[in-house]
Amino acid sequence: MKGSIDHVECAVLKNLCMTLATLALMTSVAQGDSDDGLILPKGFQAKVVYEGEGPARHLAVRDNGDIYVTTQLRPHSAYDPELVRGILALRDTDQDGRIDVVESFTDILGTGIRFYEGALYVSDQAGIYRFRFQGDELVPSGPRETIVDGFVPEGQHGDKTFAFDKRGRMYVNVGAPSNSCQQEDRTPGSPGLDPCPFREHAAGIWVFDARRTNQKPSDGVHYATGIRHAVAIDWSPSGNALFVVVHGRDQLDSLWPEFFTAEDNAETVSEEMHLIKKGKDYGWPYTYFDARRRMRMISPEYGGDGKTPAPRGKYQDPIVAFPAHWAPGDLLFYSGTAFPRKYRGGAFIAFHGSWNRAPLPQAGYNITFVPFKRQKVSGRWEIFVDNFTLGHIEDNHPAKARYRPIGLATDKAGALYVMDSLHGRIWRVTYGLG
Repeated sequence: MKGSIDHVECAVLKNLCMTLATLALMTSVAQGDSDDGLILPKGFQAKVVYEGEGPARHLAVRDNGDIYVTTQLRPHSAYDPELVRGILALRDTDQDGRIDVVESFTDILGTGIRFYEGALYVSDQAGIYRFRFQGDELVPSGPRETIVDGFVPEGQHGDKTFAFDKRGRMYVNVGAPSNSCQQEDRTPGSPGLDPCPFREHAAGIWVFDARRTNQKPSDGVHYATGIRHAVAIDWSPSGNALFVVVHGRDQLDSLWPEFFTAEDNAETVSEEMHLIKKGKDYGWPYTYFDARRRMRMISPEYGGDGKTPAPRGKYQDPIVAFPAHWAPGDLLFYSGTAFPRKYRGGAFIAFHGSWNRAPLPQAGYNITFVPFKRQKVSGRWEIFVDNFTLGHIEDNHPAKARYRPIGLATDKAGALYVMDSLHGRIWRVTYGLG
């Protein structure tokens, strides 16, 4: 919470940090005013607006308050796949703060979802599509239009999340279909492919015309490279720039036990937040950013041993280095005015929570806030919403967590919406009287 301690310092002074964090929690948060025991800074409250019907991914809020949700099939879900119904359209008709109309449309099992120029844009692993509305209708009556199609689903990291700038450009995250570009993926001791061929068509950001239909991946401009997977992507209106939070690589200890321990795996590889600049290289798969050393290191697949730094200046360093394996699921720059001034122009990040820290406890499972002044981080990051897991995950298995935050959106009034991936539950976060 407020005044939280930098995670790198916490790795060195764990007991002290835990004590200080507990004291901060006791003095600066409000729990009783929020549903599900969620913990937020004083003055904020989170109320459930939708109970959920199954696995969900991201959400967007129309200017009239209607909510749209992308759904997916997940192998660890306890729900019947028949309950997942493409895009959900949600409406609160009596304005009591709870959804009372739920409809669905299209057969897209989606990932990204955003409004742009009044139309709803939705992505799956193969492309990005647009739906137009007539008047105040809940389900769009216009046909599905293809904006970009032809991405090849390659298994892991297939989500095609996206963001828009002010000039009609759409920035698409194309994740790497690999953990670390090994000759044999996720195989102990397998060296890295050099050069890594995935960087030619994935592991980066591509730019397309947001208004043009029927584009192919080859129509896009390769904007930035070396980005393993940036599900969390957003354009900052106040900073007039693109930002991402990147999933760091997995399995240091199981793939390279001669160099790394289980604790190294759990604590070392940062989830990196970057300001994206055209033509820059962000380091994957040749490097990773070490949270404890605060420096970029050579990956073991390319000759690293946990002690070898990367060449200075060749790759971009993060503007914020978050703890390992927290799994950034969404990024939202707050442009409303309903929250106190410190939050305006700042970034909220949904950390979905780790799977890859065992036997150490899993971590993440929170909404984090980073203060910004235009393009610059203006203070330390802090956990904004916590207690999604009630402090315990059965069998240390993420699929058994109570909730896993994944989606973020705001409405016209400036409220923040947070969605869980396991059940599709949605909370509306407000300040003061809301």
